[in-house]
Amino acid sequence: MIRNAIQRFMFGRYGNDQLNLFLMGLYLLLYLVALMIRGELLYWVSLVLLAVTLFRMSSRNMERRRAENARFMRAARPVLSWLRLRRTIRRDKEHVYFKCPSCGQQLRVPRGKGKITVTCRGCGASFQEKS
Repeated sequence: MIRNAIQRFMFGRYGNDQLNLFLMGLYLLLYLVALMIRGELLYWVSLVLLAVTLFRMSSRNMERRRAENARFMRAARPVLSWLRLRRTIRRDKEHVYFKCPSCGQQLRVPRGKGKITVTCRGCGASFQEKS
């Protein structure tokens, strides 16, 4: 019954996205820090973040909310890409990862092959690397 009421209320409203998830996480972090250090300013800032998140979720202006989320994702893309690469490197036990010295592109070679000559696909530079 409560679930149906919430679904009816949210019909035609924006709902949740990546920016809202980030704002909720930041709210929780600031709220917990405010509780630990008894910081009144952090408490009010966290409440403002919660209000913004709830406003965005219940908004009917979907174009504006999508544009806000797209701007956030453009800004967060380098950080997310770096985190994904770190996770991949940590999980991949069969390859060694390193950067091309001339263009900076991430390269991957099989582990345990000794000293090998690698040609970068991005810039065509050749160099030796130990795997």
